Amino acid sequence: MNISVIGTGSFGTSLAMVLNDNDNRVMMYGRNQDTVLEINESHTNSRYLKDIELDEGIRATGSLQEAAAHAELLVLAVPVNAMRKVAGELNGLLKKLDKKVLVVHVAKGLELDTYKRVSQVLEEVFDEDRVTDIGVLSGPSHAEEVALRQPTTVSAASIREDGAEVIQDAFMTDYFRVYVNNDMVGVEIGGALKNIVALAVGALSGYGFGDNPKAAVITRGLHEIARLGTKLGANPLTFLGLTGMGDLIVTATSRHSRNYRCGQMLAGGMSLDEATENMGMVVEGVNTTRATYELAKQYDVDMPITKVLYGYLFNNISEDEAFSALMKREKTSESEGLKQLLESQIKNSEQ
Repeated sequence: MNISVIGTGSFGTSLAMVLNDNDNRVMMYGRNQDTVLEINESHTNSRYLKDIELDEGIRATGSLQEAAAHAELLVLAVPVNAMRKVAGELNGLLKKLDKKVLVVHVAKGLELDTYKRVSQVLEEVFDEDRVTDIGVLSGPSHAEEVALRQPTTVSAASIREDGAEVIQDAFMTDYFRVYVNNDMVGVEIGGALKNIVALAVGALSGYGFGDNPKAAVITRGLHEIARLGTKLGANPLTFLGLTGMGDLIVTATSRHSRNYRCGQMLAGGMSLDEATENMGMVVEGVNTTRATYELAKQYDVDMPITKVLYGYLFNNISEDEAFSALMKREKTSESEGLKQLLESQIKNSEQ
């Protein structure tokens, strides 16, 4: 299959390796000409994946038109804040080429100003006659480990189910296992909102807190994700799977996680601007915290961890104020939240 990966960052590069290993004809698109030359001539991408050698079959181009012309499947591996612009450019090129493609994105976040999931953005931007389907690939999949061909499992979802099966076939290898999931909303919400929790847990680590509070934030954070996701139409069981619990565990506990590391930097005294600049890569959890805070208000969903993290990031509340806001909340029952989720799922299934 002819596949173009749009984006030459760490995850886009590791996915190009997976696709190439599965005997696809892979082209990568990047704006940085030095990176494009390095991929084509040295078969490395040292800025993002040190000490990783790329197969010579992976080609790179600085021409978005060439990438669009090559593709039967477009893999959008760009940050959420660039997605609408890049998709618009691709839609225009597909019109000129008079062709249709399958589009799959791998971004994990919500659009800042609209609070929309990425697939909703892509549905708005791409003309219906330019795409066969729009899908997402998501799950616990650090690029650094995928590039080393360590066993990895992810989920594929699409607006129409047959698109997810094509994505599954394109990516499936003996080390990269892809499951089809019919819950597009749940897959995208789980992948986006786990970054909020990872930021919070990273801050806990930076302040020197131990495992007890980290486990509490991860567990209660999963409840928050499920509450909002279910309100938006997701199946709550999705959040117990790879794109919920799985991605949350790996992102909130790993040194590879840029959201976790950003939280540590903030706790260490850096400003938000300093921490994100120091990362050298987009920290999706920052904008997603903003978007989710507003979305929770819009849908009247209780998300105390998100609310406190929003205050910590953008309103300069102190560490003490943050913990006081969480620990001194009104008494409640743990099972009550689970009961509400189950009742919501039963109600959705009856409609």
